[in-house]
Amino acid sequence: MLIVLKRELYERSWADMSEDLNARLEGRPYIFKLVNRISDDLERIGRLREFEEQHGVDLSDYVELP
Repeated sequence: MLIVLKRELYERSWADMSEDLNARLEGRPYIFKLVNRISDDLERIGRLREFEEQHGVDLSDYVELP
């Protein structure tokens, strides 16, 4: 789900997605309501971003939408 959101809502940018979630945690204006466990999602984003960097891939390329 996070990979699809990254691709579809944040123009393939983990940084933009993380900034949006952090803004929500801090009570600042945010763009999208993703899930109730934002801290968990931020941790997952970090792991996914690290995987992409280590393997030189963009996981969004492997998601097919109907």
